[in-house]
Amino acid sequence: MILVLAGTLEGRDTAALLQQAGFPVTASVVTGYGCDLLQKQGLNRILTGVLDEAALTAILQQGVRLLVDATHPFAALASHTAMAAARVTGVPYLRLERPAAELPVHPMVYRAADLESAVSQALSLGKVLFSTLGSKSLPPLLTAASQAGVKVIVRVLPDSGVIRRCLELGLTPGEIIALQGPCSMELNKAFYRHYQAEVVLTKDSGSTGGVAEKVAAAVEAGIPVVVWQRPKIYYPLVFHKPEEILAIALNM
Repeated sequence: MILVLAGTLEGRDTAALLQQAGFPVTASVVTGYGCDLLQKQGLNRILTGVLDEAALTAILQQGVRLLVDATHPFAALASHTAMAAARVTGVPYLRLERPAAELPVHPMVYRAADLESAVSQALSLGKVLFSTLGSKSLPPLLTAASQAGVKVIVRVLPDSGVIRRCLELGLTPGEIIALQGPCSMELNKAFYRHYQAEVVLTKDSGSTGGVAEKVAAAVEAGIPVVVWQRPKIYYPLVFHKPEEILAIALNM
């Protein structure tokens, strides 16, 4: 069996490609929304929920011959957990990593090494902040924004649990955009204009995450944009295309 940590578009595509090639595949995702997307791609075996190292190790010991880590570039804990479980069990580990975005060098484009500095920078640049960081980054962002008197508009995944979390954190329905990306530059610009954004806060989720379009829309609209750079993680083997993972599997 091949286990694919498939919380991204390329992860879902990889799991589907391996299954179509005749491999027994189990795909793992955190949310019910991710499970729904995998089911639409025809995956037969899906695990839903967060896997800690002990749980993942137990799964790998059940006849898994290859572990494919196609988690989000910012899911550092998930990747570290996967590598640790692979080391313990001796299961080969492959990282499927979407390439980083090529962002323009422009006076309106700011780069930040971590979440804290990204939030701090963005809050200094405007009083209406449009965030596409995702729901997991909301607690520190909303706390800091409240203290700074900055209004926050968030774009998050259209998952009931995510929306409920946003509401629990104090956001109103009018401050939440539940939408599966990526979006075109024109749509991003329309959102910024509609919500009267004064600063955009995003992260380098790569071309699949639509970061280039978010940044281009902000630059064209004359709005400063702060980009949280992805964490630097050492992976033993990194690939960028589902077809490369399939080629490895076929030769094992």
